[in-house]
Formats: sequence, C-alpha cells, structure tokens
Amino acid sequence: MRWVRSRPRGTVRARFTALYAGLFLLSGTVLLLIAAAVSAGSRVASAVPGTGTLPGQPPAPARDRARIEELERQLTRVQDAQSARILLGSAVALAVMAVVSLALGWFVAGRVLRPLRTMTEATRRISADNLHERLAVPGPGDEVKDLADTIDGLLERLEGAFAAQRRFVANASHELRTPLATMRAAVDVAVAKPGPVPEQTLTLAGRMRGELDQVDRLLEGFLVLARSRHGDFTDAARVPLEELLSASLGARASDIAAKDLTVHRTDTHGRARVWASGSLLRRLVDNLVDNAITHNESGGWLGVSVRAGGDSVRLTVETGGPVLDPGQVAELAQPFRRLGADRTGRGRGSGLGLSIVAAIAEAHGGTLGLAARPEGGLRVTVTLPGADQVDGSDLSDGCDRPDRSDRTDAEGAAV
Repeated sequence: MRWVRSRPRGTVRARFTALYAGLFLLSGTVLLLIAAAVSAGSRVASAVPGTGTLPGQPPAPARDRARIEELERQLTRVQDAQSARILLGSAVALAVMAVVSLALGWFVAGRVLRPLRTMTEATRRISADNLHERLAVPGPGDEVKDLADTIDGLLERLEGAFAAQRRFVANASHELRTPLATMRAAVDVAVAKPGPVPEQTLTLAGRMRGELDQVDRLLEGFLVLARSRHGDFTDAARVPLEELLSASLGARASDIAAKDLTVHRTDTHGRARVWASGSLLRRLVDNLVDNAITHNESGGWLGVSVRAGGDSVRLTVETGGPVLDPGQVAELAQPFRRLGADRTGRGRGSGLGLSIVAAIAEAHGGTLGLAARPEGGLRVTVTLPGADQVDGSDLSDGCDRPDRSDRTDAEGAAV
C-alpha cells in the first residue's frame, strides 16, 4: 500500500498558534490605543489655563498669576512624562505578552490537536493485515469522537470486505479442485481404453493434462496467497532458512543441470533463523529458486545468499542475463505480471510466483526487494525478522557474480 505524502507535521498547530497570537496582539493594540486616547484627552483638559477669577474675588497680583502658570506648565510636563512612561510600559508589556501568547498558543494548540495526532498514528499502523484494530478514542461525544467513530466504522467495513474476499478466493480454489480432478480422470480413462488409441487423441490428452496442471498451479497459488494474507499460522516455529535453501536447490538439481547453470552460494553457517510458518517459508524459497531457474539463460549463473545480522535475515537470489527495464521489474511483485518472452523463455509460469513471495514476506513482517542489475539480470532480496540475535557485521549486499572458474556441477552446487 502506497501512502500519499502529507504536509509536514505541525502545520495546523502553527496556524492555530498564529491565530491565537494574532488575536491577542490585535486586542492588546486596541486597548493600548484606547489608553493613549484617554491620556491625550486628559492632557488637553488639564492644559486649559485657568485665568479667570471667582465673583467677588480681587484680581491676583501679576506675580501670583505667573507662579500659577508656571505650576500648571510643570504639572502638564509631569502628566506628559507619566503618560509616556505608561504607554512605553504598556508597549513593552504587550511585546512580552505577545511572546508568551505564542508559547501558550503552541501549547494549547498541541493539547487540542493531540487526539487527532493519536488517531493519525493509529490509522497509519492499521493495514490490511490488522484491520481488526480500532481507534476507540475515549472522551465526550464531540467532533473528534464522531470522527474516530466514523473511521472505526470504515475499518469495520473494510475488514469485512477483505475477509469476504479471502474466503471467496479460498472457497473458489477448493471448489474448483473437484471438477479439475474429474476432467483429469476423464482424460486418463479415455487414453487407457482397450484398443489402439488414435495419435490425435494422445496429443489432445497431453495438451489437456498440461492445461489442467497449469490451472492446478494457479489454484494452489491462490490458496497460498489467501493463507499468507490471512496471517493466521498454525505451524509457526523457528525455521532455519539455510536448510530450506539447501533442500530447494537439491530438489531442483536436475533442472539446474539441464540448463548448465553455475550456482554460487554464500551463507552464515546455520545462524539465519526466522520465526515463521514452515510451509509458507518453504514455498517462498521454492518460488525464488524456481523463478531464478526458469527465467535464466542456458549456461548462465545463479547466485544465492543467506545473511543474518542484527534482528533481520536476508535472502538474496541473483541471476544473470540481459539488462532489464527497472520500471517493469518494480511491477513483478503484482499478480500475473511477467517480463517479455526474452526472459520468460519456453516455460510458462502462473504469474503468481513473486506476488506469493511478497505476500508471504509481508505476512511475516518482512519485505521483498526487486532490482535490475546494472550488468544484466535480476536481484531479488527478501528481508525477514530474525529469531536470534546475531552480529550485524555479517550483513552484506547480496551475492557477487561468480567467475567462470567457480563453476561447479549442478549436483555439487545444490549440496
């Protein structure tokens, strides 16, 4: 599953913070302007000189009037200085509170968006293999709770759809086995009848058996895909990957010899163990070896490597051949995807080999990597979680292409 790249985390939080700080600055600036206007009005009112006299009061001497005017001017200057200090202090306080509002806004926005971040992380963890998980966000029945419940309902429907698909594939594959067996029996009976059998009938029977075998391989591939994607293994154990590889190469020694292939192998000497389903992991190794033999050149070479390091085990299978298109190689893990006839050769496959490998690897928490070798040929790498702790220095980048002087016979290479 390919995720759409989202915006950097914190964008909405930054917007909320800017909104909080902007509103605070706006309200503080308005209050500061109102205070400045009130202060200016008071200065204008106090600046009006009091030159008049009360009724019946004798006029003040000139010296007294001058003294009064001087005191009024001093009072005005004091009021102006005090107003300036108040405005300056208010501006400094506004700047300080602006910084504080940014910090408070960031904190409050984080608290508000925390349920959404939790929902996002939980949704990313949920994939096709664990659709049974739910967000189950606690809290009051607000908008966030409604969103979480909606996502949980969507996951429930997706789980039902995936389960129905897997049941259909498994049931259909099982049900089709019966008519296939009947057809194969009918062909055998027709050929085994007493008396001479026409040559055309024998030819037709041979073709029918080949087609029936092809359909049977397809059904078996569908069953393995359904089982691996279900992820419920009853035969899980600590499986030595090197032993499975040796058994697979030994069982195909005649096919290797028929194509005169050179086999070069590099192992970690018994330390590469994975916790997996033994039958599915055996199918994974067999598919990789079959793919490397079938889609290889006569007189070519085959490189296999099992490396363990840290918490992972890596199985690499390489083949020589012509330079391949990286775009087409990247799609080989999809069902029924094949390269051109120049690589597939005469043998026909079901088109499910590498897709089954990918499904089995993903079901065990691993990955499948496909790469076109610059020198020509294909490199297939399967990385699985290891069952033992090993030294990470044993990790390497797969197999090296063997020299022609390293050629061995097929039987010796498979041992």
